[in-house]
Amino acid sequence: MKTFYINAEVYRAGAFRRETVVVDEGRIVAAAEPAPGDRTVDLAGLHVIPGLVDVHVHLREPGFSYKETIASGTAAAARGGYTAVCSMPNLSPAPDTAEHLAAQRAIIRRDAAVRVYPYGCITVGQRGCGALVDFAALAPDVVGFSDDGRGVQSEELMGEAMRRAAAVGRPIVAHCEVDELLRGGYIHDGDYCRAHGHKGICSESEWRQVERDIRLAEQTGCRYHVCHVSTRESVSLVRRAKARGLAVSCETAPHYLLLTDEDLREEGRFKMNPPLRSRADREALLQGIQDGTIEVVATDHAPHSAEEKARGLAGSAMGIVGLECAFPLLYKYLVLGGVIPVGRLVELMALNPRRLFGLEGGVEAGDAADFAVLDLGAEYDVDPAAFLSLGRATPFVGWRVQGRTMLTVVGGREVYRDETMKNQ
Repeated sequence: MKTFYINAEVYRAGAFRRETVVVDEGRIVAAAEPAPGDRTVDLAGLHVIPGLVDVHVHLREPGFSYKETIASGTAAAARGGYTAVCSMPNLSPAPDTAEHLAAQRAIIRRDAAVRVYPYGCITVGQRGCGALVDFAALAPDVVGFSDDGRGVQSEELMGEAMRRAAAVGRPIVAHCEVDELLRGGYIHDGDYCRAHGHKGICSESEWRQVERDIRLAEQTGCRYHVCHVSTRESVSLVRRAKARGLAVSCETAPHYLLLTDEDLREEGRFKMNPPLRSRADREALLQGIQDGTIEVVATDHAPHSAEEKARGLAGSAMGIVGLECAFPLLYKYLVLGGVIPVGRLVELMALNPRRLFGLEGGVEAGDAADFAVLDLGAEYDVDPAAFLSLGRATPFVGWRVQGRTMLTVVGGREVYRDETMKNQ
């Protein structure tokens, strides 16, 4: 039985067109006429885009299921229009051996609502130092290697990691942070930090390691992706590397594009790592998504318990959630705000992540049927109490957004349907 999604505004070849999406055995097929027994879903002018892909998500399981589970995190992803996420290795046990990775993959197979692609660790125990993992043993089952949450401190160790990652055809996906430059900081070292007596994180703690890693990537031939870029210096470094033809890419997150340290409040929901930076940094990030330097927007969805986020800026855990509000925030404030066209947003959140990480799915004939159906006219306020994620900490509480996911399809299977959408 085929399913025909009719009267849809479908994003294909860089534009929306009124077309029909036909799904057969989990894949997109060429348009045809329905046969007896086929199913028809009238989308009545709703917009269809390739499913969003988030290459930076913390699902917290195994080890920290009180913060999030694979079931709750992927349910949140489906509600946000995501059909695939890449799960970071901040777990217990960390995915630093094939055995540890197998435990995580078993839960994914059992509970995931969307496609989940795990990262393997770079170092044993995900410590950012010490011994390297067995890259060859992990490579068949991981999308890349990362010690997210920790920067690899040794230049020699990172160089060897890149050589081994290149040998098995997987990227290094780096959290860039120089430990000796942190000095106990927890928010950006800017005016707000100094005015309110906090300890600051300098921008150099990020960009200095980006600079080192780009040099190592050039030497080793490793494909290199920078996590959650937040500083103008990092953007410039990546821009220059790409101009030289290096296999370097980077991501940023919605909060760095929409907020600065001027927006800080004495609440844990404004605390993340890297921190909210200056207005000049945000402007550089916006320019980076406009000119293609920054190819990916990821959420760095990092749920914690309410108690862990209730200790103010100084004492709260680092991390906020974002899967359920990322697209509507950026559609409202960047697309409707005239910063980027909607096609660029689709590239940043759906097309480029697939291309860079070699993932399947989309709305073209032959693709795995991974797509999201959106009501781009729907306006509403961000309400964390209604999130499907176990995490509730977001700096966007009460923000007016636009664009609601009505239906999410993964491999031809409907994994999320908004309660207001009629069953057909």
